[in-house]
Order: sequence, then C-alpha cells, then structure tokens
Amino acid sequence: MKIILLQDEKKLGKKGDVIEASDGFARNYILPKKIGIEATAKNMNELKLQKANSDKLAREQMEAAKALATELEDKQVVVKIKAGEGGKAFGSVSSKEIATAFKEQHDLELDKKKIQLPESLKNFGTFEVPIKLHPQVTGKLIVKVTEKE
Repeated sequence: MKIILLQDEKKLGKKGDVIEASDGFARNYILPKKIGIEATAKNMNELKLQKANSDKLAREQMEAAKALATELEDKQVVVKIKAGEGGKAFGSVSSKEIATAFKEQHDLELDKKKIQLPESLKNFGTFEVPIKLHPQVTGKLIVKVTEKE
C-alpha cells in the first residue's frame, strides 16, 4: 500500500514522502496514528499543491531576506556605552542593545537572535557584525560603539 507521510517518522521517512508499506502495517499503525494517509490520486494532487505552495513561500522569504541584506549594507547603527577610567569601555554591547538601537534609529525590526556577534564588543570603534537573515543569506551591519556623554 502506498502512503503519504504527514509527519517525519524516524524509520519511515520525512513529511511529504510517498512510501510503500505492507497493508497490515498501514491499516494498524500508520493510518490510526495519523502518521500518514493513503496515496490516492486526490491526495497526491493535494501533496503537489502543498509542495508548490511551500516552494513559493520559501522563494518569497529568500527574496525578502536578500532585499533586507542589501538594505542593511548602507546603514549603520550607533550604540553608546559608558566609559570607565582611561577612556576604556565599561561593559560590553550585546545583540539586544544593537537590535534596540537599530529599531530606534532606523524604525526597522531586527531580531536579536539573528545578530551573530563573534565576541562581545568591549571597545569603542566601528565593527562589522554579521546578521543571519535566512539559512542561505547573511547580511552585514556596521555597528559604531561610542562613549556615552
């Protein structure tokens, strides 16, 4: 019996895969637990439509991430932190502070989890920080750390 999997199953396959299972296994295990459905013509057509829709959504997300990456290239964010003795930075700049400053200065949301700081920014100066916008798209943001007056 041919089955379309509705969810990832360790020993059977991934969601959307069409597998061949014995009649007893399909009737007694896969169908009652709603792990999969029978691969009829109607269900196969629905699977094709769902795959086409998910591919379209993935392309749109990729395009949006690329557009945001190009938009970030010409922007910079200024983060002000306290200075300790001798003009050294007191503390460090976190990804949350960068995201908050970016929202205030450019009125755009930037998820703090997407900001990938290689190490904490503990010095004054200008830094190039990578931002993971999509699994295949990484943008760069210029972060300028200055002294708070």
